[in-house]
Parts: sequence; C-alpha cells; structure tokens
Amino acid sequence: MKRCAVGFCVAAALVPVAVEAHDTRHRPAWPLEIAGGQYIPVSWAEIAGWNDDNHLDAFKAFRASCRAVTARRISAVGQKALGTSLREPCRVAKMAAISDDAKARAFFETRFRAVRISRLGETDGFVTGYYEPIIDGSRTRTDTYTVPVYRRPSNLFVRGFTQGAPSLPNSGPVYRKIGRRKLVPYYDRAEIEDGAIAGRGLEICWLKSQTDLLFTQIQGSARVRLEDGSTIRINYDSYNGYPYTAVGRILIERNIVPKDQMSMQRIRQWMNENPDGAIELRRQNRSYVFFREVKLSDNDEAVGAQGVPLAPGRSIAVDKSLHVYGTPFFIEGELPIESEQAKTPFHRLMIAQDTGSAILGPARADLYFGAGPEAGRVSGRLRHNMQFVMLVPNSLDPVARGRTMPLPETRPSARIAKLFPQKKNQKPDDPKVAPQQSAPSAVVPAGQPARAALVSAAKAAPPEAVPLPAVRPEVMPGPHQARRHYHRRHHRHERRRNPR
Repeated sequence: MKRCAVGFCVAAALVPVAVEAHDTRHRPAWPLEIAGGQYIPVSWAEIAGWNDDNHLDAFKAFRASCRAVTARRISAVGQKALGTSLREPCRVAKMAAISDDAKARAFFETRFRAVRISRLGETDGFVTGYYEPIIDGSRTRTDTYTVPVYRRPSNLFVRGFTQGAPSLPNSGPVYRKIGRRKLVPYYDRAEIEDGAIAGRGLEICWLKSQTDLLFTQIQGSARVRLEDGSTIRINYDSYNGYPYTAVGRILIERNIVPKDQMSMQRIRQWMNENPDGAIELRRQNRSYVFFREVKLSDNDEAVGAQGVPLAPGRSIAVDKSLHVYGTPFFIEGELPIESEQAKTPFHRLMIAQDTGSAILGPARADLYFGAGPEAGRVSGRLRHNMQFVMLVPNSLDPVARGRTMPLPETRPSARIAKLFPQKKNQKPDDPKVAPQQSAPSAVVPAGQPARAALVSAAKAAPPEAVPLPAVRPEVMPGPHQARRHYHRRHHRHERRRNPR
C-alpha cells in the first residue's frame, strides 16, 4: 500500500534522569541534503497551527513506527536524507512515559528541528488522499462477480529479488520469465484483462466490475465483503512494471471533465455512464497491481509499506526514495474535508508510514483517512497545494550543508576565460554561451526571509558569459601527404587488377 532544545527541565519530564544524562553527551552533527529539494529552518512559533494540534495522537503513531525503525537494516536507509538519525528519538520515545498532549509536544520540540521543505524553486507541496475501500465480492466466480483479483504470478521476476520474496518494489522494471534465462517485459493491463494469466489458479476473489478493481489497485488495499457476511482483507503485493498513469488527468486533457470538478467519484460516474469508453480509458494506465490476502480482523487498520498499521488522519504515504519511514511531517493549509466547497483548516503532524508509485518529490504526500465510503468521499476530492514542515532529528544540522556546499563551476573555467575573453558586442543570450549547472539541493539559514530563501536556488545569478573558442580552420594536405595518398590509392588499384 499505497509519504532546538527547550531546557533540561522539560526534557527531564519526558525520560528518566539516567537516560537524559546519557543523551546529552556530544554527538556529531551530520549535514542534511535532500535531492531536488530546498528547505528553510523555522522556529516552532512560525508554524501555523502547531500549538493547536493533538500531539499525543501524533506521538502514538510515531512510536508505532519506531518498532520498524529500530528493526530496519542500516543499509536500507543509509543513502537517504535522514539516514539512521530517527533511531535516537525512537529510543527515547519507547522509554518515555508520555500520556498527555503537553508532554508529547515537548518531546517533538526537544528531539527535532523544524525545516520548511518544498521542491526546488517552488513554495508549496502537494497532497492527495487515499483510503481502504469496502467492496462486495465472492470467493468463486458467479454471474454477478466476474472480475478476478489476482495474486502475484510465479513467472513474475524482479532483478535482485527472489520470486518468493514477501514483497516486491513498486517501481522499476518487472519481467516475465520464460524458461530459465529469457526475460521479457511483463503483460500490461490490457493483456491481463484479456486473459493472459487466467486459469492458473491465481484468483484470490472476484469483484463485480473492472472499475472496482481499478480503484482497489489505486488505493493499494481493500476489504472485500463476501455474500456470507465475512470479509477478505487484501493488500498490495507487487505490480507489472509499467508506470502508473492517472486516468483523471486523461479526462482533464481530453476536456471531458473540468479540472475543478475532478474527483474519484467523478471518474467512477463517467466510467459507469460510458462502459465502452471506460475500457479504453482504463487501459491507458498499463500498470497492474497484484495482491496478497492478509490475516486482519474487521477492527484492524490496513498495513502500510513500513509494516505497521496505518493511523487514519495521521499516516501519510511519501516518496520512499527520498524519505525514511517514520519521519514526522507537519502539513498546513486548507482542505475540502467537510464538503467539496469547504475550506477546512488542516494543521496536523503526520507520520510517513507508506508509499505509492505516484508519490514523487520531497514535498508530496498521500493522506490516509481510514476505511469506508465517507473516507473515500473525503480522500477522493483532495488535490491541493499545502505547506510542508519536516521534523529533523537533532543529530542532523540543517544549516551545515549551506556552509559546505560548493557552488557550481562556471563554464568555461577561469583559465579558459582568460585565453578567450568575451567580446563587447556579444549578447547575454548568445547560444554559444554555456548555461550554468544547478546544485542538487539548497538551504538558507533561519535568519533570512522565507520568500527570498525559497527562490534563492532557482534564481541564482548567471556567471559572466564567455564565448567558446573559434572553430579551427581546415588544414589542406601538403605535397608529401598528397603523394603518400596517391601511392596508397595506386597500390590498391593494382592489387584489384592482379590479385595473387
């Protein structure tokens, strides 16, 4: 399925004195770097709605993630921005006796630093919503239930993983194994819908329509309600290797549904009203998801990619290539929670516990709202820009990277520039002037204005333009070179006439 210390007295109220004395020893501060992102250190007072949130709920979700954080292999997170830095606040969280909101807020304020984060050159992040559908189904195929929900096929292969691996990645190439060695791309959605893997005993259950299956695949899990009243719980297991294509975006591009009216409910309505068009639209998304059946009761929440149960209203899916599961994010702005036209203030501390193939970027999140129709209605209308604040453990220094990051080299180098000085009549936009490369990430110290900080990396001043060296003149062959060329050609001609 489908991302400043406040004093010894406050810290002492959180954990035992022996633990606090151990925690205050000197630890190295490692620089923070987020690929493709920019961030600004901010104070807690600068975060709108921070004091009004229920930090105890967020702390419970964070502590649930800590079980997986401490059990995770170091190599799995070593190259990401936070690396293994969450282990220290998780160690404290598991030992701390926190039972009220004030202590929970003090925990986050003493163990983390706040940085406002966004994509390089932008000011806001972007959020969508997801949920766990409750749909009708059957264990066997009937006249009503004709659409199979498939488990992972045995001939599906991903490099670096065994075919019996408990879970496979949701990005990258996926192959179909033919014989022992031959690998070809796996079947796409159209081929699978047309029966490419039918009749192999892969069916977990059967649904009423391909539309039900499509939205189940988009959400990554479902509760399938059987005719006898029991429930099957299914979760994401693997996919067929094709990138996800949003069918809603296609309807917008074709001027079928206006952008301001787009929602999951509107897509479903159009598909129900246009069954033939729904087939063609659905197959534009060549990605296809396979599921596994999980042993959860009706009272249990779905399990995210981190391996812990999701917390409705507190769990988010993030880009797993950039972020570490368990990272707290404070998301602020307005969302249509109560109705489609509502602008409900949303200021909430969320925990990264899941991921999705469409969730890409440093400030991109899918908000989890739970199970059932109401959660589906809320999540289906979310496509909004929001402010993101990432909580960074104190062992990382968000300012150090700004002090040590080298500036991009100018092109050509200074030595070449001296040899070929710029002409006075050369225009700044001369195509012969090489562009300046941009840095992978940017950071501005907390004392600078926020607006200037967010655009500093995107609007860096270009270097002085320098022309490239003139093209060398063509050198004509001299008499000796011409003579050698004549003799070589003459000998080749004689060999053709008199072969040995």
